[in-house]
Amino acid sequence: MIELELSLPLAAFSLQVSAKLDSDAVAILGPSGAGKTSLLECIAGLRRGARGRIAIEDDVLLDSARHIRLSPEQRRIGYVPQDACLFPHLDVRRNVRFGIPQRSASGGGVFDEAVSILQIEPLLDRYPATLSGGERQRVALARAIATQPRLLLLDEPLAAVDVELRERILPYLLRIREALRIPFLYVTHNTGEAAAVTSEAILLRRGALARQGRTPEVIREMMSSSVDPDARFDNVIAGELEPGQPGDDRLFLRAGEARLVVPAPPTGDRGGRAVYAVAPEDILVSTRPPAHVSARNVFAGRVVAQDVSNAGTWVRVAADGIEWTVRLTRAAAQDLGLEPGSRAWLAIKTHAFRRLR
Repeated sequence: MIELELSLPLAAFSLQVSAKLDSDAVAILGPSGAGKTSLLECIAGLRRGARGRIAIEDDVLLDSARHIRLSPEQRRIGYVPQDACLFPHLDVRRNVRFGIPQRSASGGGVFDEAVSILQIEPLLDRYPATLSGGERQRVALARAIATQPRLLLLDEPLAAVDVELRERILPYLLRIREALRIPFLYVTHNTGEAAAVTSEAILLRRGALARQGRTPEVIREMMSSSVDPDARFDNVIAGELEPGQPGDDRLFLRAGEARLVVPAPPTGDRGGRAVYAVAPEDILVSTRPPAHVSARNVFAGRVVAQDVSNAGTWVRVAADGIEWTVRLTRAAAQDLGLEPGSRAWLAIKTHAFRRLR
């Protein structure tokens, strides 16, 4: 558990956060400038002006009333900022080893484990300037976990990489959580990422805690309030892949009652547990059964809710045990006449499904 009772004066407002975080993976959501990075820096010990109390389990990192303020190196916290911040004069091997105490008896084992989990062995002799954005982020993650932190702070670690690289790195975050059991706080504008890797979320608004709860609940609050104009609200679907036929470019994903057609990877595992994302803009809605369409995923459902925001109209449709979020223009929503309880058909192309793990 992480206990936060924080106060930090900022230029436009004061960061004031009071929360107890019980999950091992927590998303920190909110618009740009809401204080998300400042919150991470306070926890890491990088903001001298922070006052209040920070505790991880029974270890107190900050307690202004008792004059306790551990230095950053005493807190055993790994921090991965947006730009990775690798040392340009060190190769990957020395970057990853940098945070490991020289006298650590387990230093070699920790290094090998970090390299293995992030799959960066082929990169060890290269320098940061020769790495792609995705490779730099993997090295930064490896360096952070090699320090054996009690907590990881991830500040939009995928913001600087393109969609393809983002989808490659997300499984590594899940692997860190599942294989190493290191809890982390994850700042992101992409609610699909948040839903895929976290179970709890907090929403910041001008330095204040606007909402705390399970990640799907906080995401719905963001959708209805338009609090973050940069947010993405991808649908995240987890299920079991049915082994496909060799040479087939599609697979079937069993997700509850639904059997979805998803793209098969060119190489690698074609079965087992998998997680996919679908952008709300990639789902077509009809008030009649679609006929003669190229989309392989067509199913009937009922409208659960409809919310209007500055970003358009958000419609939630329940179909085959899955609640889908669809984004429409206001004009399209008005023409369709959708309302809670009305019948609706969804059509999703196979390649709208992006695999996250």
